[in-house]
Amino acid sequence: MFELDQQQKDGLDVQHTSRRRFLQLGLGATASLVMPNAFANLLTQPERKLSLLNLHTGESLNATYWAEGQYQKSELGAINRVLRDHRTGDMHAMDNSLIDLLNLLHHQMDGKRAFHVISGYRSPKTNATLSKNSAGVAKKSLHMQGKAIDLRLPGRKLSDLRKAALKLNLGGVGYYSKSDFLHLDTGRARQWGV
Repeated sequence: MFELDQQQKDGLDVQHTSRRRFLQLGLGATASLVMPNAFANLLTQPERKLSLLNLHTGESLNATYWAEGQYQKSELGAINRVLRDHRTGDMHAMDNSLIDLLNLLHHQMDGKRAFHVISGYRSPKTNATLSKNSAGVAKKSLHMQGKAIDLRLPGRKLSDLRKAALKLNLGGVGYYSKSDFLHLDTGRARQWGV
């Protein structure tokens, strides 16, 4: 086995850092080509905010979850708490892409009030119970991965919220007009409900 001297180690660190930086720039350029313009604009905001009201717990939140060029861990934790499974109290890290999608949709709708949350994270136990009692609950729901949310936006028609979400084309959009909520997820782009 051989040892690297400090100069060789420094050279490898520079190469590794340069390669990492090159890949980051390449991924950023690629993302900007395939990403909708609205989402690309979101990425240039100096701050990203989200306002939520959990209808089951009464908890509300106004969080600046992105600042100084990065996600704010404490604010993401606060979002996770508000979006926890209200039946079991279980928490799960919500998908940052879902949080960004909500921020973008709020801007698209020129929302003035907090999103009203019907369901965020669902534990496997809760999801199994709900899927037994309703054909509308998927057995492998993205709610269990922190990648889905059911909500409405006060002051905006649910049908308009649906149109805006479909226009973004960033995941699944389920329209539940009789129950007065919209399902959003960060899975593949698809839609259901009338």
